[in-house]
Amino acid sequence: MQVLHKDSLHRGGFAGLKETRLVVDDKIGGRNDTWNGLGNFIYLADARFSPKGETGMHPHQELDVISVMLEGRIEHKGSMENGKSMHANQVQAQRAGGEGFVHNEINPDDVENRMLQLWVLPEKSGEPASYSFFDLKRDEMVRVYGGNKSQQGTLDSQTIIEIGLISKNQNITHEGEFIAYVTGGEAIVNGVEVKDGDLIRDDKLDFTALSNEVHLSLIYLNKAS
Repeated sequence: MQVLHKDSLHRGGFAGLKETRLVVDDKIGGRNDTWNGLGNFIYLADARFSPKGETGMHPHQELDVISVMLEGRIEHKGSMENGKSMHANQVQAQRAGGEGFVHNEINPDDVENRMLQLWVLPEKSGEPASYSFFDLKRDEMVRVYGGNKSQQGTLDSQTIIEIGLISKNQNITHEGEFIAYVTGGEAIVNGVEVKDGDLIRDDKLDFTALSNEVHLSLIYLNKAS
């Protein structure tokens, strides 16, 4: 099992946020201290927005952007779902597609927030822009990205992303190669204790939460949709 600790990495950022990039795939100019992704998953950043901070309006094209709120709130402004807000334990997935979109993410509060952002390359170019939104559920891994084109619940992809809020002593297992990110507490993964900010890669997962609520982000490939 490989583990990458967030605190071992440089913390950068831009505009009104500070972020630690843990996955920056070679496809987008990865660095020696960050990991490659898995399948079309190419990027993961753990970010905190300053009080009233914002990214500023910026574009995306031919990219799927998944945003996971861990603490606080975000207001979303832009060409798709303008005015949508998101609070802790909610997730949005946006497909820029061939037409692309522009957006600005804003912290409306007087305290810092915390958000994960994951990027996945679409498997087919020229798709229309689209948007989906999810509420997380305790002790349930919620699929927020990936699946066959025949289903309507998520953006289609052979790269799967599931997010869960896992209570103390609850167990999650997965067979097959994965990347997982732990936030909000401590857990045992494949017999090793991990904590907030640990990124894990292995061929199978046996996860047990040690804290009252641990946030688990799980990325894997080709599971039945």
